[in-house]
Formats: sequence, structure tokens, C-alpha cells
Amino acid sequence: MQHSKALAIKFIASLVLLFVILGLIYGMSFGNVFIITALLGIVSYILGDMLILPRSSNTVATVADFGLAFVLIWFLSSILTYGDNLFMSLVAAAGVALFEYFFHGYLVRNMTEASTETGIVNQGNLQYNTEASEDLTPVRPDVRSDDEE
Repeated sequence: MQHSKALAIKFIASLVLLFVILGLIYGMSFGNVFIITALLGIVSYILGDMLILPRSSNTVATVADFGLAFVLIWFLSSILTYGDNLFMSLVAAAGVALFEYFFHGYLVRNMTEASTETGIVNQGNLQYNTEASEDLTPVRPDVRSDDEE
């Protein structure tokens, strides 16, 4: 149930954002924006939100989502429309990345296993400590004999 709620929030917000950028500013049809939003939402939720975000920080996941959004929007808009779509894809990917930055905060607070069970928020930053002690060497008798000196 939590995944469906998160996917619905992501889909609706991305659809509104991409329709404003791609539809109203650049003149793309609503059907094309809907297809791009659906594919981008599913792929970025699986890769960025479920795989990258739990294992890294919000910044790393946002940069990964920016790259993924740029490539997917550019590729799909080049298939669905005519013309040069590079700058349009860059602007749309920047808008998606800005939304994803805040959406990742929602996911960390509400979706991680640690926060739902124990109330502790783990952002996936692993910090390792080493255990140190004095070097213990075995006590060896002097192997030199008294005759050699």
C-alpha cells in the first residue's frame, strides 16, 4: 500500500510538472506527456528510489534521477515528436530533479524499513569503524646462544 501511494504521488506531481514544461511551454501533446510521465515514473521509482536512494544519499539519488530523466525524456520526445529536443529535455530533467530532491525526503521519512519499524531514519550512509588494540607478539626465547657472543 505504501508503494502505491508513493507511486501515485510521484505520478501526479510529475504529470503536472512535465505538462507545464513540455506541454504548455514547448507545445507537446497531453498524450505524449502522459506516456513520458508513466515510463519515467516507473523506471525512476525502481532504479532511483528503491535501488539507489537506500544505498546512498539524497544528492546521489537526485543526480542519478536527473541523468535518467534527461535520457528518457530526450529519447522518448525524439521518438514521439519532431525537432530538436535537447534543451527541452534538459529543462524538463532539471524540473524533475528538483521535485525528486523533495520526494526523496518523503521516501526516507515514510518508506524505509528502519523508520517504519524502529523510528530511526537511516539514509544509507555506511560508516565503518575498526577495532584497534596493541599489537600482541608471542614471547620468544632468545634464539642466540651464549657461545656466539
